[in-house]
Amino acid sequence: MTISKWMHAGTALKVNARNYPDKLGCQDKEKSYTFKEWNERACRLASALRDMGVGQGERVAVMAYNRVEWLEIYAACAKGGQIAVPIMFRLAPPEFEYIINHAGCKAFVVEEPFVEGVDSVRSNLTSVPQENYIFLGAGAAPAGYRSYEAVMAMGSPTETEVVVDAADPWTIMYTSGTTGKPKGVVRTHESYLGQYLMSNISMGVLPTDKPMLVMPMCHVNSIYYSFCYTYVSAPVMVYNMVSFDPEDFLRTIADYKVTFISLVPTHYIMILSLPDEVKQKYDISCIRQVLVSSAPARRDLKLAILEYFKSAELWEAYGSTEVSLVTYLRPEDQFKKLGSIGKEVFGSDEIKLLDEDGNEVPDGQVGELYSRSPGIFKEYWREPEKTKTVFRGEWCTSGDMGRRDEEGYYYLVDRKANMIISGGENVYPSEVENVVGAHPAVKDVAVIGVPDQKWGETVTAMVILHEGHQPGDALAKEIIASCKGQIAGYKLPKSIHFLTEDEMPRTGTGKIMHRVLRERFGTWSDSL
Repeated sequence: MTISKWMHAGTALKVNARNYPDKLGCQDKEKSYTFKEWNERACRLASALRDMGVGQGERVAVMAYNRVEWLEIYAACAKGGQIAVPIMFRLAPPEFEYIINHAGCKAFVVEEPFVEGVDSVRSNLTSVPQENYIFLGAGAAPAGYRSYEAVMAMGSPTETEVVVDAADPWTIMYTSGTTGKPKGVVRTHESYLGQYLMSNISMGVLPTDKPMLVMPMCHVNSIYYSFCYTYVSAPVMVYNMVSFDPEDFLRTIADYKVTFISLVPTHYIMILSLPDEVKQKYDISCIRQVLVSSAPARRDLKLAILEYFKSAELWEAYGSTEVSLVTYLRPEDQFKKLGSIGKEVFGSDEIKLLDEDGNEVPDGQVGELYSRSPGIFKEYWREPEKTKTVFRGEWCTSGDMGRRDEEGYYYLVDRKANMIISGGENVYPSEVENVVGAHPAVKDVAVIGVPDQKWGETVTAMVILHEGHQPGDALAKEIIASCKGQIAGYKLPKSIHFLTEDEMPRTGTGKIMHRVLRERFGTWSDSL
């Protein structure tokens, strides 16, 4: 037997069930399972799916809010060789209809709140047999659905005899579609194993840790920071979330003694915006590591995180669904290298910054960031031409632009697609956002380019204000004035547009959708 025949999350869970049967394996705020219970339920589900005609290599779609069953489904697919296709719960029916059909899913697990939306397009989901809709929720299953627990009871609690190779696909994660139609990112067991080993070694994951998965379980971040803890026999908690409640989040940390969280900048902004008396009410000293990922964090935000989470190390991770983890900015570098995304993760090879012709750029200059590591994705599902566009041999890119300093630290400048060209000069929105965001009135900001006859594009900032600040021309001028001297004149915002929280378009994981802002405000021409 070779390593490729058994190293995956399903076998890691099996080993823990044998070695630590009574230890807490996974939980959410409603229920919990020991490693033995979790493993048996995963075996049952894998067996039941097979009996329903969903064989090895076939796709299982899941649409649900965060709950512990996600961990059962992922583990079941690992054991049975099925491929999980997680669906972002915020998608509209036509959007997830496209994903289900594109992936050719053979089963669909649907949580109760989404049944109506699924039923509205069910006749269009041609690949899913009518008997393979599975209802996840309390009470009896609606007409046309099998109950999740009834399906679970159909299966055998013994280990499957299916041989799952580490090179086999485990998930197809559809991108958020910030640059167009979502693409199905095929990730193998091997690529996740590479990710887990890189994280465990780099961050020093311990059996006594307890991560809480806050990002949607349909997002790659939660898979990254779930089973990597299972490999070292640490329990994993899923934060039940419909929408993020910052006070409830702090209460949950304190009640469940959570040691690790991974959040996007928007989550941290919401937490830090709570009144001081609320933030001081909860004992969060159990947290030993906090991580910022999925979107760039401004310098001022990092400093505020460190001030509040006093007992924790602060890490920043850079990566994507396609390339896995690429860099970590370690705790000891947070003050020394503010604004950097750090250096290569342990286990990664190296990073290349390339110009349009594929030549490496010297230190200090901006290039498109390519990397290679054991965590690189396999392909875009059924889209070979799009797969070719992100690879140069073994090297893969997510389309991000970066630079490296003389000490080998990398700085993420922006996504290539978001770059603004004003008067022939390249302007990277994240650089401007860092400066605008330092103004005390600014809670969050996104910078886009607006078409301009003279300059090609002008720099425009979309700003959300903290409570107590009123939008208006005077404040807009003040914000622009505060940027002068910190960035070049051609990078200064020529216009400020004030938005409410609801008006700022975001993906399901909280990333601001610059593409949508450009579509919505691309002809907005008021200036100061």
